[in-house]
Amino acid sequence: MLVRRAAALLRTSLFTQVAVALVLGILVGKLWPDVSTSLQPLGDGFTRLIKTLIAPLVFCVVVTGIAQAGNLRAFGRIGVKALVWFEVASTLALVLGLLAANAVGPGKGMHADPSQLDPAAVDAKTGGGHLLSTSQFILEALPTSAVGAFADNAILQVLVLACLVGAALLHIGHTKAPAVLPAIEQVQHVVFAVVGYVMRLAPIAVFGAAAHLVGQYGLHVITTYGKLIAVCYAVALLFLGLLAVALRLLTGLSLWAFVRHTREELLLALGTASSETVMPRMMEKLRAAGARDDAVGLVLPTGYSFNLDGASIYLSVGTLFIAQATGVDLSLSQQITVVLVLMLTSKGMAGVPGSAFLALSATASTLGVIPAGAVALLLGVDRIMDSMRVVTNLLGNCVAVFVVAKWEGALDVAVAKSVLSGEPAPAPAPVPLDQGEVPLDAVTVPQQPPVRGAGR
Repeated sequence: MLVRRAAALLRTSLFTQVAVALVLGILVGKLWPDVSTSLQPLGDGFTRLIKTLIAPLVFCVVVTGIAQAGNLRAFGRIGVKALVWFEVASTLALVLGLLAANAVGPGKGMHADPSQLDPAAVDAKTGGGHLLSTSQFILEALPTSAVGAFADNAILQVLVLACLVGAALLHIGHTKAPAVLPAIEQVQHVVFAVVGYVMRLAPIAVFGAAAHLVGQYGLHVITTYGKLIAVCYAVALLFLGLLAVALRLLTGLSLWAFVRHTREELLLALGTASSETVMPRMMEKLRAAGARDDAVGLVLPTGYSFNLDGASIYLSVGTLFIAQATGVDLSLSQQITVVLVLMLTSKGMAGVPGSAFLALSATASTLGVIPAGAVALLLGVDRIMDSMRVVTNLLGNCVAVFVVAKWEGALDVAVAKSVLSGEPAPAPAPVPLDQGEVPLDAVTVPQQPPVRGAGR
C-alpha cells in the first residue's frame, strides 16, 4: 500500500519528481564526477525553452492588464510604487549583509595574498563584459526594434513595448480594434499551455543541473568557505523572515503559505539555479491568487532587473569578506560608500554574465583600498551561492507583487487567502441591482408553441 502511494505520488506530483531528481543528481555528481559534468545540457536546454516563452508571456499579460484595468494612470502608479518598494527592500538587504559580515567576520584569519590570485580567472568568468552605467541602462531599456526586443529576450524592452501597445488600445478604444485584445488573450492562453508542456521536463533539467554542479565543484567547497556560506544563508533567512512580517502586516497574507503553494516552482528554481525558469508559472500563480494582471505583469518582470535582494546580500557580505581576507579594515564611511555603490551597481545585473564579480570589482575600484584582483577569492564559492540568490530574489519579487497590488487596491485578499490555504477561491459577490431592476433568474420566459415539423 505504501509503495503504491509513493508510486502514485511520484507519477502525479511535480514537487516529488523534482525532489527525487535533485537527490539523484547530487548522488551521480558525487559518485561519477567525470560523467556528470557532461549532463549540463539537460538543464541548459530546459532553461532555453522557458526563456523563449518569457517575452511573449510578459507582453500578453501586460497588454491585457492595462487594457482590462482601463486606467493608464493606475498602471503608472503601480510602476512608481514598485520602484519605491524595490529600493527599500534591496537597501535593507545590503545593510543586513554588512551588519552580519561585521559581526561574524567570515574572511578574518585567511591572510590571502592578492598577488597570488589570477585576475584572468575573473575575466574569464565575466567574459570581458561590463556593467552598464545608469544612462546606458535606461537607454538599453528602450527597444530599437519591436522584433529585436523579442529576439534578444530583452524583458525591459518588451515591457516598454507592451506598455505602449496597452496605452494605444486604451486610447483608441476596443471598438476601433475589436479583434486585437481577444487575439492577445488567446496567445496568452496558448503560451501558458506550452509552459505546461515544457514543465514536464523539469525533473530531467534539475537532475542534469545538480549532477553538473556537484561533479564540477564538489562538496569540499562547503568546508573551505563554510563560514561565508553560513553567513550569506543566515542573512537570507533573516531577510525572508522580515519580508514575511512585512507581508503579514501590509496584506494579511502568510509567506509560509505562499511557499507551500509554490513549492514546486521554488524547488525547480533551486535545482536549476535560475529564477527565470519559473517566471511564467509564478505569474500564473500570482494571478490566480488574486493579484490583478497589470500588477503581476509589471512588478514581477521589473523586479528581475531592479529587485535582486539575494544578490544584494551576497554583494555586501562578499565585499567585506574580500576586505577581511586581505587584511583591509574598512571604516564606517567606507562601508556607507559600499552600500551607495552597490545600490547603483546591483540594478540591471540580470542577464549580464558574471555580473556579481563585475559589481564587486566596481566596488573595490571605487573604494581604492581593496585589491581588485582579490575578487577571485569568491570564484570557488560563487556557484554555491546561486541557490541562496535565486530563492531570495524570487520570493522578494513575489512579496513585492502582493504588497504593491494591495497598496494600489489591485489585490483580492479573500481570494489570495483561499488559494494560499488550498481552498477553492470564493465566488465573486453579486453585483447590486438598481432599484426596480428584476434579477435575470427571476424572469419567467413564456413557453413558445412547438413549430410543426421542427423535429423532423
